[in-house]
Amino acid sequence: MQKERPEAYTSLADWFEKLNDDCGYEEWSQYLYHRLSALLPLGAKGIDIGCGSGYFTRTLKRAGYAMTGMDVSLPMLQKAEQLSQKERIPYLQADVTSFRLPEKMDFAVAINDCMNYVKKEKALSAFKRVFASLKKGGYFLFDISSENKLRRKVGGQLSVDDREDVTYLSVNTLEQDTVTMDVTLFVKQKNGYFSRFDERHLLYIYTEEEILSALSQAGFAVLDVCGHLGEEKATSDRLEFLCQK
Repeated sequence: MQKERPEAYTSLADWFEKLNDDCGYEEWSQYLYHRLSALLPLGAKGIDIGCGSGYFTRTLKRAGYAMTGMDVSLPMLQKAEQLSQKERIPYLQADVTSFRLPEKMDFAVAINDCMNYVKKEKALSAFKRVFASLKKGGYFLFDISSENKLRRKVGGQLSVDDREDVTYLSVNTLEQDTVTMDVTLFVKQKNGYFSRFDERHLLYIYTEEEILSALSQAGFAVLDVCGHLGEEKATSDRLEFLCQK
């Protein structure tokens, strides 16, 4: 039996953006802006679902959209608020499978694997809640890590990122349609010693067909499916979906 570990992003919140600095945040955020600006005018209201520490929330707010961030992780939201004091972005702690907003939005985004954290039996509930949060004609742009990536590049692998002030280790176990990531951080303290922190991430593997079926049942019209940053989906590690209410 696996030992209990704290929930995902308990300790990782403070280090998430730094440890992901090789994911191409700037190019990714510019791509999102160009996709959205082709659909919506500046000033449109958007919700960033699974916003984490708020990188994309901040960049879209700076670009001219009226953004709200939402995440289930309180530590991530606390980090997001710390990093976006100049932007004055409102943040909500809520679960994508059950959230309700006080007003409907022009668009929603869920970037960088947010939907892979949703249990498969709750995917339809999540899409229905997003659908309900949008105005008629509103857009939903989100991505998932592909089945090939999670089964062959993440599951069954060991991930290591060793920095001067932090070391990240992730032991990734594949079992059927789930990847369990047992993450350990060693964080350097002021006295030069390192403190250890552990947490567990569960990622659920979806096929394109499963996502399309759930979106259709939720009421969405799917406008486009492509790979990361517009790549060919057959060879991409991510699938990106553009939908409309």
